[in-house]
Amino acid sequence: MAAIWTPVIPDGDAPLYERLVAVLRADIASGALAAGVRLPPQRDLAYRLGVGLGTVTRAYVEAEKAGLVSAHVGRGSFVNAAAEHRTYERTGPINLAQNIAPQAPAGARLPEALARLRKRADLLEHLAYAPPTGHDAQRRAGAAWLARTSSYESVDWRRLICCAGAQQGLSLALGAVMRPGETLLTECLAYHGLKTLGQHSGWRVRGLAMDHEGLRPDALEQAIVETGAKVLAVLPTLQNPTGRIMSRSRRDDIVRIARKHELTIVEDDIYGAYAPGSPPPFAMLAPERTFHVSGVSKTLAPGLRAGFLVAPASDMFERVLDAVRVATYAPPAFGGLIATQWIEDGSADAILAETRDEARIRMGMVRSLLGSAIEAPQSETAPHVWLPMSELDAERLAGRALRGGAEVTPPTAPVVEAGFESGVRVCLGAVPDRETLRRGLEIVASALSSEVAERSRAVI
Repeated sequence: MAAIWTPVIPDGDAPLYERLVAVLRADIASGALAAGVRLPPQRDLAYRLGVGLGTVTRAYVEAEKAGLVSAHVGRGSFVNAAAEHRTYERTGPINLAQNIAPQAPAGARLPEALARLRKRADLLEHLAYAPPTGHDAQRRAGAAWLARTSSYESVDWRRLICCAGAQQGLSLALGAVMRPGETLLTECLAYHGLKTLGQHSGWRVRGLAMDHEGLRPDALEQAIVETGAKVLAVLPTLQNPTGRIMSRSRRDDIVRIARKHELTIVEDDIYGAYAPGSPPPFAMLAPERTFHVSGVSKTLAPGLRAGFLVAPASDMFERVLDAVRVATYAPPAFGGLIATQWIEDGSADAILAETRDEARIRMGMVRSLLGSAIEAPQSETAPHVWLPMSELDAERLAGRALRGGAEVTPPTAPVVEAGFESGVRVCLGAVPDRETLRRGLEIVASALSSEVAERSRAVI
């Protein structure tokens, strides 16, 4: 029996059949249309929607091309089985430790993107080595993405270098300005990959005091005077792990200090798309001394390995290209090409919109289940939350949660400088669905309750 599926087609500038496909994709991703369900006959759906039969026919054809449905002559069109497009899931504890976006929005569009790639005039160019900067089409698309999602409105694509993810972008930028034995300044709590990069490269990484906006300007200036450091690595928007956002005045203060002391800023803006309306990045406030690093791993899909590095308008650009030639000769092509296709045809915007909507729902679940234990989120679509607590309490909470079946970020992972702040980061995007997230958050909540109970017993 055909499913009684009567979608509500939203208003918009896109052709009607494309909007119908978008609704179908969203309903499949949300579970409203389960795998194996037969869609209504085209004529019946056209009648109920009050649209032309040709519109529904075109939508069904495009949905089949995109891999959303399978059509069988005489039987109808069926939602594809989950096994055909299953989302990768880790085995073991519920994953609240990994900071990635939910994969359903991108996964639903991947077959269609691959089909469209076949028609690209520049497809075969990507079988050859790319220039060390990356293909111009990908650089232009990356610049357009940054301008649309990260408040980086003045980005110049000619200063953008394509990378194998934002991690490589950080490595290239810092490698251009740091030497072994030199001091790198950053927040006292920072991205674990930055810590690892510093250890591998032989830098002294010094963590600086933070407050509710992130890095404190007075701590920065004091550290510059004490160490003579010339490089700052900073994550100003949805700081990892705390989720804090620097105000415009805070950014202006840091720029003033950087100019006074000839400091180079390496800005990680990988989460900027989750905080629309945030202040402009350092790359706009101090373009002469800022490397801007971003990518699509936290918004579209980590497996694309498509990152963007915008270098200052100086000899640093050429220094980075020399490093690319030595390390990899050229950036990878096909992950960036998929990202480019999505950015050009609007799919990336749709994926981001769905990801933000899902993040907002998941944030509501966190607020409900963990309550005052979390630091007040500074964006309702943030992909992670911070639970401030002592080092000992953080280790106990992580251990209890793991024994209960949920893994949070190891409390020591983000600590650059002990003695300032500590806590536990909980990530919301890696779990495949809301029900799994709910179970994981309930485990964390139970672990928090156990901590309270232990304290009470200790008092008695």
